[in-house]
Amino acid sequence: MPEHRDSIALAITGASGSCYGLRLLECLIGAGRQVSLMISRAAQVVIPLETDFTLPSRPADAEAQLKQRFGAAEGQLRVFGREQWMAPVASGSSAPEAMVVCPCSTGTLSAIAAGASNNLIERAADVALKERRKLLLVVRETPFSCIHLENMLRLSRLGVVIMPASPGFYHRPQRVEDLVDFVVARVLDHLEIEHQLTRRWGGQA
Repeated sequence: MPEHRDSIALAITGASGSCYGLRLLECLIGAGRQVSLMISRAAQVVIPLETDFTLPSRPADAEAQLKQRFGAAEGQLRVFGREQWMAPVASGSSAPEAMVVCPCSTGTLSAIAAGASNNLIERAADVALKERRKLLLVVRETPFSCIHLENMLRLSRLGVVIMPASPGFYHRPQRVEDLVDFVVARVLDHLEIEHQLTRRWGGQA
């Protein structure tokens, strides 16, 4: 089996909701998955606005900070720059098992739908599409324009999972973290990764 069978590519873009991406990263590391992380320029701005920490701009420094924060094992987490074209995720020969863009801005959605590949996030998504790997887009925008909806429909027809950051409430959330975990739990379900983040419909509290 290829070494990338347990690897996940995760991209955090500049849509509001960086907490979803960071919590997903924490859960993927906790589940023992290898993670290739990409962070857009806009996300570098949004993350400190919405969370309690700022990521360094240099990928190596961001990697060290995130490894320490989430307790990643040596080699489990790799952070790549926006134009680091030698990253494994840029080639079908090293395509990860799945890719998640969380949160996914509508600009990134548009670029993926068009096959733009102007940066590593877009190229990695293009690789996931051409190699028929799982691709999940946690879109965060409201309301959606016709352009957004048409791009989502186009990608959905190609097998992409379009998963708006839309938490449920039947689990009686008490904190913002409960809402975040609801969305992250649905992502983990589609990645077929076991978790105990929230109770399921019809289950006991």
